[in-house]
Amino acid sequence: MTPESEKESSNPDSLGRRLEQGEKIPTQRREPVDCGHYGIRIARDGNWYYRGSRINRKPLVTLFSSVLYRDDAGIFWLRTPAEKGLIDVDDAPFVGVELQVSGNGAEQELSVRTNIDEIVAIDGDHPLRVVINPATGEPSPYIIVRDRLDALIARSVYYELAELGVDGPQGGFGVWSHGIFFVLGDIGEADEI
Repeated sequence: MTPESEKESSNPDSLGRRLEQGEKIPTQRREPVDCGHYGIRIARDGNWYYRGSRINRKPLVTLFSSVLYRDDAGIFWLRTPAEKGLIDVDDAPFVGVELQVSGNGAEQELSVRTNIDEIVAIDGDHPLRVVINPATGEPSPYIIVRDRLDALIARSVYYELAELGVDGPQGGFGVWSHGIFFVLGDIGEADEI
């Protein structure tokens, strides 16, 4: 690889152009070339930044998110068969921005739309969990979108979930979805939600 092509391959704009143009990425390498850090950060609110400037093109963010990967150590990469580069993620790479509800009670089915318009059912494959910040006591709800990639549930969506909340069969306060009870908190905490 020449120094010019190495420099070009480490630029996420180049990766985006190549993916958008449908360029076939060579797959003869067993391990993608490590391009270092791409200078991309995903903020807690789901906005993507390149070297401090917000990426405003949603199709580009959606394209990048399609090659987003989280390794066993919890490190985030943009990864194609030919190349990979590190990115920073403040919390979760996606945000759950809308709740969709059908049915009620134990037969209720809940889905979340993410900030990249991916619809994810809250079910056994995509469980909902709530993490309590030990310092502040503030809840942060998450849903697994795919392959170790979570969506942080937006506060407004969390409030909608709390409105649907009921006492659980084994205790706790939570919601039913696809026949599974997902705990949002303890009954004593329900008044604080």
